[in-house]
Amino acid sequence: MTIKVRFAPSPTGFLHVGNIRAALINYLYAKKNNGEFFLRFDNTDIERTKEEYAKAIIEDLKWLNIDYDRIYKQSDNLDRYEECKNKLIAANRLYECYETQGDLNIQRKSQIASGQKPIYNRASLNLTKEQKQKFRDSGLKPYYRFLLEDKKTSWDDKIKGKIIYEGRHFSDPVLIRENGSPTYTFCSVVDDIDHNITDIIRGEDHITNTAIQIQIFESLEAKVPNFAHLALVQAVSGKISKRIGGFDIRSLRQQGFENMTLNNFLTQIGTSKAVEIHKNLDEIINDFSFNKFSKSATKYDINELNIINQKLLQIIDFSEVKEKILSYDISQNISEDFFNKIRPNLNFLHEIKDWAEICLSEFYHPNKNEDKEFLKIVANLTPEDTKSPDCWQNWLQKVKEKTDRKGKNLFMPIRLALSGKEHGPEIATLVNLIDRDKIIKRLQN
Repeated sequence: MTIKVRFAPSPTGFLHVGNIRAALINYLYAKKNNGEFFLRFDNTDIERTKEEYAKAIIEDLKWLNIDYDRIYKQSDNLDRYEECKNKLIAANRLYECYETQGDLNIQRKSQIASGQKPIYNRASLNLTKEQKQKFRDSGLKPYYRFLLEDKKTSWDDKIKGKIIYEGRHFSDPVLIRENGSPTYTFCSVVDDIDHNITDIIRGEDHITNTAIQIQIFESLEAKVPNFAHLALVQAVSGKISKRIGGFDIRSLRQQGFENMTLNNFLTQIGTSKAVEIHKNLDEIINDFSFNKFSKSATKYDINELNIINQKLLQIIDFSEVKEKILSYDISQNISEDFFNKIRPNLNFLHEIKDWAEICLSEFYHPNKNEDKEFLKIVANLTPEDTKSPDCWQNWLQKVKEKTDRKGKNLFMPIRLALSGKEHGPEIATLVNLIDRDKIIKRLQN
């Protein structure tokens, strides 16, 4: 049997780290088992769905190198939902309801006040044909609830282990809204049946949905898929939401994070292993196993992303980033040697543009008056060959012999004259990267 999984986002906002993590885990599981990975847009919420978000989701998946085998839209499957709706009505598992939201609120408050669980009281099951017609004549349109059976519902979760719900814990879910549109709970099951989905991998906030949807699968006489529920990703500070900036993939891309930084982080947090830095998804696929995933919530800290991004830049090959560097519109030619010397000081690849401007272009830093005489001495001692590996060590020795400056008093004026920055590559690296005439000009300024 071929493993088939799906990632089913609602195009109502940009992808955030929580739902892209689910996409990645589904993708890894499919590829590890030579299976198929589907992209399905859950887009029946017409009021909130936007085409720009659907395009952004496709773009984000492409950027992360997540390839899907097929793509579907729920909006193309409305006739099939109507067919299944009628099947459930005929089987007495779907029933008409006419309560308004106000009616339901009153019912809920009354139940809570009397110490009962706020579960729908199924009053609509007792409506006669005449009463239903009267509601329709008054302008009310029916919505439809699924009749849950009062029985044990259980499954062997690939992450959480055995999960059991005894009896009826939930209100009968609404499957068809009063405007006639089907809900996520219903459409998802029908699509999973039609696409022969074998495994559903999603966040643990869907566990209640799973308990309900298992009964819907059974009522439609379909095989129930396997389930795996990922522990939620919680921000160290702030709420993770696709409608709140900072946690969405697009914002992280704009900040300059590498795609493999996100792939490494989101596929390995919440597992029993420390995050390893892999250069590509194939390496992560080979290492994938549900046995490593924790049942507890996972903390998301953007500072960890910064660390991973910096480490990743230390191991990737120049050939892998050359095209991206060209896209930064840098006027100077960036060689492999330049990249290798600068990258220990890069947090983001785009920072190489700043160092190219400093090292390879005309650059001016106003030297302090109290340092000018010292810097002239340094300039006069500049070696003929500033590209040799031991250039700075030999030069420094001569400077120490000619001046009485030491420590920060010696190094900082030279660093600032050459780069204008208090931090960055070692002076030994800078003098190898900057042409000799530019070095002298900056020191003499």
